[in-house]
Amino acid sequence: MDYIVNIKGREILNARGKPTVEAELTTKNGITVIASVPSGTSRGKYEAYELYDGEERYGGHGTRKAATNISGIISENLKGHDITDQKGIDEILVKLDGTNNKSKLGGNAILAVSVAAAKAGAASLGVSPFRYLLQPGITPKLPDIVATVIAGGVFSTSGLEFEDYMMILHDFFSFPDALEALVTMRKHLEKSLRNKYGAFPEDGGALAAPLSSTEEAFEWMLATAKETGNEQKVSLGLDVAASELWDTQLGKYKLYGGKVYSKKELLTYYCQLCQKYPLSFIEDGFEQDDFASSAQLCQMLPDKEIVGDDLFVTNPERLAVGIRQKAANGMLLKINQIGTVTEAINASRLATENGIDIIVSLRSGETGDDFIADLSVAVGARQIKLGSPVREERNSKYNRLLRIWEELEN
Repeated sequence: MDYIVNIKGREILNARGKPTVEAELTTKNGITVIASVPSGTSRGKYEAYELYDGEERYGGHGTRKAATNISGIISENLKGHDITDQKGIDEILVKLDGTNNKSKLGGNAILAVSVAAAKAGAASLGVSPFRYLLQPGITPKLPDIVATVIAGGVFSTSGLEFEDYMMILHDFFSFPDALEALVTMRKHLEKSLRNKYGAFPEDGGALAAPLSSTEEAFEWMLATAKETGNEQKVSLGLDVAASELWDTQLGKYKLYGGKVYSKKELLTYYCQLCQKYPLSFIEDGFEQDDFASSAQLCQMLPDKEIVGDDLFVTNPERLAVGIRQKAANGMLLKINQIGTVTEAINASRLATENGIDIIVSLRSGETGDDFIADLSVAVGARQIKLGSPVREERNSKYNRLLRIWEELEN
């Protein structure tokens, strides 16, 4: 048996220059692994709590307290524990914290340790993390790619009404072929938009061109797919992030750009977009507590992927509510929303048992950690949402998937 000797936490920076934490775990047999955790810009209110220092440094967002929790109480309670007992390790972490949202030790501290344990457990058995975590009944395969290529919403300068405008790739011969096509399309789209609009910023690798409407964004994306020979293998997706648009006092959605919609009007708008364009994927179409409207969307668009992100927050309890109400047929899986590998896998298992697709996703404030690539294969995810392949914190995951593809092919 190999067991935990020490765990050290430290403050590092994520891709947005904001502090996060990493855990360095060492075992008796000399295995050392490092795991780091991301944070989201758009965060649901039911997500696991990110512990920050609240002091002057980094505008209150230092993570030394979370790092100290890793090096102190967490390390002390996990020393000597069997590194291959992922469930047991995660149960200790949850019990040590003792809150329903991991606010005592910090979801960021807990997740860093949980992921480090999974990596070390795989290494101790001499297998890849995806094989170590592979769920019963799942045949390992690479997920399809969902990639944000145009940015909008309240966190972008583009002026577009929704947060993410995505290309949904499907029916490619292999994962490397799909990734090559995405790279080609992303470069082609950027060149076309800059020829039209000149200089404009990027947002996490997505293009924040000053477009006038969702329809215009879709036209650019479809033209790109056609001009690069991928028209039959690309559909369109939206991450609405509707909770950011919901005005509680008004009881309506105030879209970025000035439009105001009631629930019924927004539902009608989605249906109109689906009639006009090959829109196949709608994520968080309504605010995070509106299961009923999301269920209506599923009923009206039964052949589309209606995906819950803030709606479910990778939480089995909220997912169970969604299953009862038939509120979605897809679940975004973000491990930092729930806080441990075991809980994320439990959510994925519940989704699979009820015919709900899993879409593993990164966060906007990512690190170079590539663990979610392995996780996507281990849980049999239909898709993985990693964004545009132009930044290292995203490409680290794409590159890990290429290695997994190679391992599966050989």
